[in-house]
Amino acid sequence: MMDLAKAAAAEWGLDGARLQFIAGRENQVYRVTDASGDYALRIKRPGYRERIELESELMWMAALDRAGILVPRPVPSLGGRLLERVDGHLVDLLTWLPGQTLGTLMTGCSDADAQVLFQHLGRDMALFHAASDAWVKPAEFSRAAWDAEGLVGEAPLWGRFWAHPGLSAEDTALFEAFRTRAAQDLRQMDAGLDRGLIHADLVRENVLISDGRMGILDFDDGGWGYRVFDLATTLLKLLDLPHFSQLKQALLQGYLSVRSIDTRSLDLFLALRAVTYVGWVVPRLGEEGARERSHRYVATARHVCQRYLSNPPEH
Repeated sequence: MMDLAKAAAAEWGLDGARLQFIAGRENQVYRVTDASGDYALRIKRPGYRERIELESELMWMAALDRAGILVPRPVPSLGGRLLERVDGHLVDLLTWLPGQTLGTLMTGCSDADAQVLFQHLGRDMALFHAASDAWVKPAEFSRAAWDAEGLVGEAPLWGRFWAHPGLSAEDTALFEAFRTRAAQDLRQMDAGLDRGLIHADLVRENVLISDGRMGILDFDDGGWGYRVFDLATTLLKLLDLPHFSQLKQALLQGYLSVRSIDTRSLDLFLALRAVTYVGWVVPRLGEEGARERSHRYVATARHVCQRYLSNPPEH
């Protein structure tokens, strides 16, 4: 794969640059360093996304960069393209954002400082949503939809969570009951929910802090969806923290300082977000550590689905 990365870097005139492997999941990511600076070279997993979806992601990121949102900026190749095909693989190049992830900064952080960070995150999330709304999308723009069909339809974006092969009979029944109730509640709530382009993966590892600014990384899952889904994604991984309620309040306070949003559906979207991970892990159960992740995902989903079914919202 390193030879492929070197050949891909040459498409951007980065022959001889130093390449360092960073991560490999949906993309094989390399840090590329030469005299002009640092970049992220991403080699796409074949068949995971259509070309137009990848081009749309890059156009979106470029628009956010122009709007002043701190994101990795797509870099055109020597041929003037944002996406190149190298030895059968689609590849792009982004500017490298320095800094520390939100998760790293929270380690050893005081509760008060963590609340400040989450207030800033809420504000920047709202600014990101507003900038995405203001951008005039090209006619060919195409991204996946985290809508009712993509969350609880017959073929959800991240898989049929209720059909996870490792579920107990009780969990299967619970997730099927939740799916039925969630579909019903989404139909009733739909008209009042704020929708548009969302990041869909704003976890702590995808938020980078540098020089007092927050940057947003990894738009691989971004697409059309409910804005409260982004809030739920951030909050889901914090549920077990003793100061969860304070972080939740800070995140919402920051968001509402920029734009309004109806958060009465937040418990529903916490449960919806939790079950997506149960579906996501199914095709990855053979990977190292996947069984342990699957156990955690199912336990979290069980907890939030039970809570939601016991206390559904009033319409």
